[in-house]
Amino acid sequence: MSPDQLRAHLEFFDELGVDGFRRESEWRTRETVEHEPSEPERTEPEPSEPKELQPSEPLEPSEPLEPLKVFTSQGEALQAIKIDIGPDCSRCKLHTLGRRQVVFGVGNPNADLMFVGEAPGADEDIQGEPFVGRAGQLLTKIIEAINMRREDVYIANVIKCRPPQNRNPEPDEVDQCEPFLFRQIETIKPKVIVALGKFAAQSLLKTTEPITRIRGREYKYRDAILMPTYHPAYLLRNPSSKREVWEDMKRVRAILSGE
Repeated sequence: MSPDQLRAHLEFFDELGVDGFRRESEWRTRETVEHEPSEPERTEPEPSEPKELQPSEPLEPSEPLEPLKVFTSQGEALQAIKIDIGPDCSRCKLHTLGRRQVVFGVGNPNADLMFVGEAPGADEDIQGEPFVGRAGQLLTKIIEAINMRREDVYIANVIKCRPPQNRNPEPDEVDQCEPFLFRQIETIKPKVIVALGKFAAQSLLKTTEPITRIRGREYKYRDAILMPTYHPAYLLRNPSSKREVWEDMKRVRAILSGE
């Protein structure tokens, strides 16, 4: 290399900031740079011997689901409820206290008007039909007074068996029996329900208000209008209250007429 070429190289390195050269040979070998240890290279695990599957506990066979019953009419559905209760119901203690038979209900399965009383009396327990005694005869006249027939309505009780000496049904008896009344109401789907007397009104409305305070008032009950009024047996003892019941029934007739 000529002196001029050497001078040119030195000027070039000087521009780069190189201020000297080492003549030893070590400079040609790069100093090893220590780095953080890297993660070992991952290797796929060698396939292991397949394990023999252990037999599991046999599953208990589940109970077959009962097919959903589809009824072709309200009458058929009511008959199914009656069969479900059974002719010799023993769900509460009344079956041991002298009742003769279950008094289910009677009337038009497609009725717009439904009457609900308290429980069967002596005549009802004998005949197996609600409201057939003196109170029942008065109820029939009340129904006819609003231009309807007994066959047009549906009549049932909260309790399906007669309590001894016609006492009020007790809470455990109501708990066992009222679900069947609810099913009757859901099946018939009446427009108006007339609760006859204190016990029926208080049971349906879940209230302790006296019948004198709730009588004649309209309540929304499920998909119906519920109207509490006096029980026909009460009217036999207190004829002067018939006028109030007549006012209640005129209102019932107006509701059924869409007024």
